[in-house]
Amino acid sequence: ITTEFILAGLSEVPEYQIYLFLAFLLVYVISVSGNLCLIMAYNLSSNLQNPMYFNLANFSFTEICYISVIVPKMLANFLDERKTISFYGCRAQMFFLLLFGSVECYMLAVMAYDRYNAICHPLLYVTLMSRKVCIQLISITWIVSAANALVENILTFNLPFCGRKRINHFCCDVPPVLELACTDTWANEIVLFVLAGCVIIGSCLLILLSYIKIIVAILTIHSRSGRKKAFSTCASHFTVVSIFYGSAIFMYFRPRSSYSMGQDRLASLMYTIIAPLLNPFIYSIRNNDVKSALVLRTSLPPDRRRTGA
Repeated sequence: ITTEFILAGLSEVPEYQIYLFLAFLLVYVISVSGNLCLIMAYNLSSNLQNPMYFNLANFSFTEICYISVIVPKMLANFLDERKTISFYGCRAQMFFLLLFGSVECYMLAVMAYDRYNAICHPLLYVTLMSRKVCIQLISITWIVSAANALVENILTFNLPFCGRKRINHFCCDVPPVLELACTDTWANEIVLFVLAGCVIIGSCLLILLSYIKIIVAILTIHSRSGRKKAFSTCASHFTVVSIFYGSAIFMYFRPRSSYSMGQDRLASLMYTIIAPLLNPFIYSIRNNDVKSALVLRTSLPPDRRRTGA
């Protein structure tokens, strides 16, 4: 009976471990701090109380959860010679990795739908993206994502592992764990392909459809400044979508025979750690509303910050 697994990590060279620990600790602190700033900007600024920033604040919360599933254990393993994770710890990590990853996919689709309504149906925007509708959309993403994560988790860990314990990865993701099974995993790979298709490809198609309609609507705007402003509101979101989906599709939509330890680690790093690190900067650097809210709040005295003045 397998009671624990050994994570290969990013490097097996002992001399590199302390440097990797310091680098990823810095990445984690910056990522969590940046996403927390976006959440605080939304909660403390009356200028950001609209559906776009409501969705962005929820997306930032998901990013914090997502990176926190991976990095703390990575940091501990950088300082541990054996780099182990318990069987149930691995199972829990995989569940939450799938959960938050799926929520991110659907949240990106919701954010694209929000931009579609803002640009294509500006007069109905407040009704189409009311607070109630936003909460309902986010609730559905969490419910569907939890169901997807639970099914995949149960199917994966009901496989026999026959004492094989070394996971050629830095976390308990589905493809590297399936490699340890001592039985045919064809059925699991089909289920993974179908579920990943529903989550990743399904949400990606919704995003592409939204952006096609957005581009068509923008091209009908006669004012050059109006077109520039409309494109600017979508540029940040499209950048995040490209980073996240590009690496996720590479990871989950390949046959098992083509898996490469180095390529898989790089792809996973992109959507689990690099994307949450870059997102706060992508959404704030080009966004004057967010920058103004952050500057205003940090310059106010503490009593006025609490009152929202």
